[in-house]
Amino acid sequence: MFKFLTKLDYLLKETFLGLLRGGWMNWAAISTVTVLLFLFGLSLQTSWQVEKLLNQFGSQLEVSVYLDPDTPARNIEPLVAQMSDVVAMQTITKEQAWTKLVQELGISNIDGATQQLGDNPLVDEIKVKARNSEVVPNLATELVKIRGVESVQYIDEAVKRIAQLHRGLNWMTLTITIILTLTAIAVTTTTIRLIVMARRREIEIMQLVGATSAWIYLPFILQGITFGLVGGAIAWSFISLIQQFISRTLANQPDFIQFITNGLQLSTAQVLLLPLILLSFGAVVGLMGSLFAVRRFAKN
Repeated sequence: MFKFLTKLDYLLKETFLGLLRGGWMNWAAISTVTVLLFLFGLSLQTSWQVEKLLNQFGSQLEVSVYLDPDTPARNIEPLVAQMSDVVAMQTITKEQAWTKLVQELGISNIDGATQQLGDNPLVDEIKVKARNSEVVPNLATELVKIRGVESVQYIDEAVKRIAQLHRGLNWMTLTITIILTLTAIAVTTTTIRLIVMARRREIEIMQLVGATSAWIYLPFILQGITFGLVGGAIAWSFISLIQQFISRTLANQPDFIQFITNGLQLSTAQVLLLPLILLSFGAVVGLMGSLFAVRRFAKN
C-alpha cells in the first residue's frame, strides 16, 4: 500500500510540475477543449430542450373550433362529442372568453368596456382533444364541415416545424462536434509533444536509469486528461451562467412565453448528466491527444 501511494504521489507531482512548466501552451489546449465542450454542451442542452418542448406540444395538442357569431356552442357540442377521434372537449363561451381577455388587459370595468365596443366581439369556442396527434388533420377537416363552425385551428404545423428543427439541430451538432473534436485532439497532441520535447533531457536520464516508457510518459497522459477535465469544467460553468441568465430574463413574460420556458426546463437527471458528459468527453479528448503525442516518443 505504501509503495502504491509513493508511486501515486510521484505521478501527481510530475503531472503538476508538467502543467506548471507548460505555461501558455497549456492554455492553448485548455481553451480549445473549452470551446469544443461549450458548443457541444450548448447544442446537447438545446437538443434536449427542443425535444422536451416537442413532447410538451404533442401532449397538449388540441383543436380549437370557433363558431359563427350567431351559433351557440350547445348546438354543436353533441355533433362533436359523437366523433370517434374525440376523447374530450371543453366549451368556452364568448362571455367567459371576453371576461378573461378584459382581465388580462387589466380593465376592471368589464361592462364599461363592453359598452364601448357596442357588443362582445368574441365567439363561442370548443377546445377538442384528439385521440392522438396523427388524427388531428382529419379531425379538423371533419369539424370545419359542421354547419355553424366558422374556423378550426390547431398547432400541428408548429409541431412539425419544431421536429424539423430538432433533426437539423442534431445533424449540425454532430458535424460541429466532429470538426472541433479533431481540432482539440490536434492541439492537445501538439501541446503535449512540445512539453515532451522540452523535457527530452530529463526523459533520457530516466531511460538510462531503467525507467519504463509507461512510467516516463504516464504524467504526460495525465496532463492531457487534466486539459480535458479543466476545459469541461469551464464549459459547464459558462453554460450554467447562460441558463440562469435566460431563466431570469424570461421569468416575467406572458403566458405563452411561460409555456415555452417551462418546456425548456431540463429534468433533474439531465441537469446532473450534462456536467458528467462534458467532463467525460473532455477527459477522452485529452487522453487521445496525449496518447498520440507520446506514442512516437515511446517507440524511440
